Amino acid sequence: MRDRHRLVVISALGIVQILAWGSSFYLLAVLGQPIATDTGWPLAWIIGGLSVGLLVAGLVSPRVGSYIGRNGGRSVLALATVLLAAGLVILALAPTLPTFVAGWLVLGLGMGTGLYDPAFATLGRLYGAEARPAITTLTLWGGFASTVSWPLSAFLLERVGWRGTCLAYAGLHLAVTLPLVLALIPEAAALPTGSASGPIRTAPLDARERRAFLLMAGVLTLGGTVMALVSVHLITLLQARGVALGSAVAYGALIGPAQVGARVIEMAGGGRHHPLWTLTAAMLLVALGIVMLALRVPVVGLALVLYGAGNGIYSIARGTVPLALFGPTRYAPLVGRLARPGLVAQALAPSLGAVLLTHGGPDAAYGLLAALALANVGLALALWRVREPTVAAPAA
Repeated sequence: MRDRHRLVVISALGIVQILAWGSSFYLLAVLGQPIATDTGWPLAWIIGGLSVGLLVAGLVSPRVGSYIGRNGGRSVLALATVLLAAGLVILALAPTLPTFVAGWLVLGLGMGTGLYDPAFATLGRLYGAEARPAITTLTLWGGFASTVSWPLSAFLLERVGWRGTCLAYAGLHLAVTLPLVLALIPEAAALPTGSASGPIRTAPLDARERRAFLLMAGVLTLGGTVMALVSVHLITLLQARGVALGSAVAYGALIGPAQVGARVIEMAGGGRHHPLWTLTAAMLLVALGIVMLALRVPVVGLALVLYGAGNGIYSIARGTVPLALFGPTRYAPLVGRLARPGLVAQALAPSLGAVLLTHGGPDAAYGLLAALALANVGLALALWRVREPTVAAPAA
């Protein structure tokens, strides 16, 4: 019964994640150009709305993690669905570009309270040291976000236009994701209280843990940069190497199935190995795929499958490595703090890539991607030196 209840919770969160990612991070992949065509607004500014949202998400993430650590994530995830719906309504009704960007400010608050990191923190708060399998399963659900949302967005776009598509997603949040959160995500157990200090405070990090925190923050920053650069500029980079547009799109479509396949393999492992093995394997696969592309190895499909597999299990490692390094007591607030650099990197990376492509060309962009991916392998290996967990002592 306990396992069945946990599966219900994870499944509900999985549906929430699919719609949350699909209506925010993946929204403009389908709607960006139609919005520009319909409104005459510059495409760069339209896409820049997502960067604004990611910056806002990064700014609020530490506070979100701290709140979940104290109170659990049910109310935060419920708020996220409302914020995402409100932001989408603003986009749908926006008469001007500034109003459109303002909608992304609200969507950014929704992303900061409703995407992977708050969901991971919620599971950590609910299940403590046993949260790893739940986090792994949730990422499997999340792997279908683009697979579901891109065809759905295209279907809605054809029938109700981009504004109607935004309103439809807003309705789905209010009619589907909000009831799922309120009905199926349980309240977290209350934290013990001390006689004078109230809820248990997060113990400060010792010297070893600070090194681990900084290394993990570095991994997330570089990982977020690589992911954003590839997500936004992959088709352009492949075409610069002589790959036809249709073939470039077909190659790019290999990434999603590779992500899901790698997550299934990780799940089959049953958590028998330390999460740092997952992180190290992820960084090695990402680096191998990127370096193969940079060196013009004539197996583009294989390179992108390797990259996709690495990126897929990287999402798992993002949630499970901090749990192993810092323990369940401090998991939620530390996940919130760790989320900030990765989100900020994702916000800034597409613009950095555009500048680099314009002034340095595709070779410079490939070189940067390879350097970042290889550096992340080094950071993952360095984490092995500080892997021993420290369990925070309870307050007296």
